[in-house]
Parts: sequence; C-alpha cells; structure tokens
Amino acid sequence: MTDTLKLSVPVKPEYVGTVRLAISSLANKAGFDIEAIEDIKVAVSEACSNIVCHSTIDEDRLYNVICEIFSDRLSISVEDEGVGFDVNNIPEPDLSEHTGSGLGVFIIRALMDEVDVSSKVGSGTSIRMVKYLPETV
Repeated sequence: MTDTLKLSVPVKPEYVGTVRLAISSLANKAGFDIEAIEDIKVAVSEACSNIVCHSTIDEDRLYNVICEIFSDRLSISVEDEGVGFDVNNIPEPDLSEHTGSGLGVFIIRALMDEVDVSSKVGSGTSIRMVKYLPETV
C-alpha cells in the first residue's frame, strides 16, 4: 500500500518552508533517521526554490509536489508548468569557481538515491527524487 500526499503550492518563496515541513513530517512517518530527513528537506527545498527562482511572476501560478510513501522508500515529485529547459545542457558545476547559484540539481543528485529530471521547453519541468530506507538499499 502506498500513501500519497499531493500539494498545489503558490509559486512564492514563502511557501518553500511549508513544503519542507510537510515532507519532513512524511519522511519521519516513513521511518527515516534525522540525517536522511535533513537530506530530503534540502533536496526538496532546492527543487522548489528552482521553480520559484526560474518562474515568471504570476500571482495565480501553482506548482505541484507529490510525495508517495512506500514500505522501502519515499518518492517526491516537484512539477511545474513553467518555461522548461533542455535537461541535456545542465552543466557540471565548477566548485572551485562557484558563485553560489546553479547548484540545485547537483545538490539534489548528491543527496537523493535516484533523481530524474524531465523538462520540455515551453511545457514545464518535473524533478522526481527517491530516497530509500537504509535497510532496503
């Protein structure tokens, strides 16, 4: 059996923390330890912040966060209907010359067990992140 939580979130920075708290609570319910929960919270924050940062300003726009709790993992999808981008052109960051921006997908991939980024220019972006419970890895 899978429990699913779906959130439709305004594309505003003040709601990123709300999503973080909701996902943190679900990760705790699923049985993750504090270190894994922190990794999940950072990854989700990065995904949501990317949407807010790269979004056109529109007071009525929403993005979706779908969290599925399985017996062995947590799967989180963050989806928008924004401008999209070419996922094949995500550059590997040069950490020695980094300015503080552009690390979102890199950080998400470092913290989560599986990450799938799909996007189409003009049609939006979806980031699916999976974290497995330690005893199932």
